[in-house]
Amino acid sequence: MWKRWRIRILMFLAVLGPGFITANVDNDSGGILTYSQAGAQYGYTLLWTMLPITIALIVVQEMCARMGVVTGKGLSDLIREEFGLRLTFVLMVLLVVVNYTNVVTEFIGIAGSLHLFHVTKFVSVPLCALLVWYMVVKGSYKSTEKIFLIASVVYIAYIFAGVLSQPSWHDAMWATVKLPARSVWRDKMYMYTAIGVVGTTIAPWMQFYLQSSIVEKGIRVKDYAASRLDVIIGSFFTDIVAWFIVVACAATLYVHGMGAIQVASDAADAMRPLAGDYAFILFAFGLFNASLFAASILPLSTAYTVCEGLGFESGVDKNFKEAPFFYWLYTLLIVGGAATVLLLPDAQLINVAILSQVLNGVLLPVVIILMLMLINRKDLMGEHKNSRLWNVIAWGTSIIVIGMTMVMLWGLMPGH
Repeated sequence: MWKRWRIRILMFLAVLGPGFITANVDNDSGGILTYSQAGAQYGYTLLWTMLPITIALIVVQEMCARMGVVTGKGLSDLIREEFGLRLTFVLMVLLVVVNYTNVVTEFIGIAGSLHLFHVTKFVSVPLCALLVWYMVVKGSYKSTEKIFLIASVVYIAYIFAGVLSQPSWHDAMWATVKLPARSVWRDKMYMYTAIGVVGTTIAPWMQFYLQSSIVEKGIRVKDYAASRLDVIIGSFFTDIVAWFIVVACAATLYVHGMGAIQVASDAADAMRPLAGDYAFILFAFGLFNASLFAASILPLSTAYTVCEGLGFESGVDKNFKEAPFFYWLYTLLIVGGAATVLLLPDAQLINVAILSQVLNGVLLPVVIILMLMLINRKDLMGEHKNSRLWNVIAWGTSIIVIGMTMVMLWGLMPGH
């Protein structure tokens, strides 16, 4: 019995990485800002969104993992083969634009978190940009993945920050499993924030990165059970962290009527006199870790995706000469994201952060629908295509995401 379990544990540890890393990167600067706003403005009343968030994340990520394992190809590679180069090229251009705004948002998080410790952005941003560039360009896949896994575990800082904020555990738990009072559904801003909380969890780049990572790691069908567990554990862990971020801000900022948050670092700064220095340090450190982590992954994901879609060599195990387009695109995204934060006035940076979330929402439904069209092809997936029940869940998720995106865009139009 023990021998069988030991084999299963070793197999799981061998494939651990892509699912756990991808899910956790989603708690980036933009995600932390959204969860912090939810807790600061509405207390515990938005915690109910964490359950559908987790289900949606598991469904979409599992589909990507399964396609990667069965086909041995990345998502953009499959899209090019099945839908043609023209659609793929347009999709890649859109993804580069969307991910560029996301990279800028991560460097905003880096600048804001270290500014809390009196480090100017003209020092923090260039140094961190150089660090993430060097880590990927000079590292191998195994060494880079180990660093990313360590960064994922550091998210536990938010759990400690939530505990130190001394919340009402009964109220928080009850709000997680119970829908709020009917009156809140007539609150336009509440609905908008609820859409943001659900929508910030699944970003377009995640699907491309997860599938590419699984392919590069060489995971095959016989290892799929362990890979699926990797995805599920990653999804649960990242949403537990998100739950604690909401709880920490609800127990401090909301209780004291301090609901106005412009950037994620505002939450840490406002928390200091309410929950103490330890909570402040943990929240600020968590923001720095999340932003630096995502500033590494997002450009890497984009480089993987575009190279696969357009047929260029890619992979961190290749050197600069073997995959020049891959490394140049990665470099340009980091340099461009960092330069934007340094050159734009601080007052305008929040507009870029908001724009990144809007663009994610616009592109995501397109990616999900293409995924569903691919994963239901028997000639491509064989016996591993979606079951009828899984299709109901997956299409339901995509329809909800599309609906949330439309509502979000409608709310951003002048006069609404």
